[in-house]
Amino acid sequence: MLRYDPTTALIVVDVQNDFADPAGSLSVREGHVIVPVVNAEISKAVAGGTSVLYTQDWHPEHTPHFAQDGGIWPVHCVQETWGAAFHPDLDVESGQVVRKGVDGRDGYSAFSVRDPESGEVDDTVLHEMLQADGTERLVICGLATDYCVLETVLDARMRGYPVQVIGNGSRPVDREPGDGDRALARMRDAGADVL
Repeated sequence: MLRYDPTTALIVVDVQNDFADPAGSLSVREGHVIVPVVNAEISKAVAGGTSVLYTQDWHPEHTPHFAQDGGIWPVHCVQETWGAAFHPDLDVESGQVVRKGVDGRDGYSAFSVRDPESGEVDDTVLHEMLQADGTERLVICGLATDYCVLETVLDARMRGYPVQVIGNGSRPVDREPGDGDRALARMRDAGADVL
């Protein structure tokens, strides 16, 4: 059963225009549909004294993450653009923002960034923030199920956090058919509770 209390943090992953809006450069099918679901969870979290944290892809114009520079993704979530902004209907009045991919590194997980050329991995500020706040467990939702949500859940489990995933508060990219379902299975295998 899902509960919100002061020892819990709700992490809202990358509900940004380029993913959540049908006009976005890396639009996730039905990405906009999760916004009311996520907002309802934010309201419950705030009422329960739960910290709310938002992740935000925040890429420079050129990065090895993008196809134009040798990566696999179209240009998306470039700093200070419409695409990088949170979806306008998302409630972002409460909580802190953790930006990922700021310096050109891949930022799939909210907990870590990876240099796309060397493979070197470093932590983001998220784990420190959670520890400072006394967070013991996490609830995670957002975009996309098979990339940033999956990697955030796996990193959270690796760090020992109990995790609940709001299944209807996420949608997959599905680059390959079934990627979203496989991602949910991997989360469950890692010990996350997918609701």
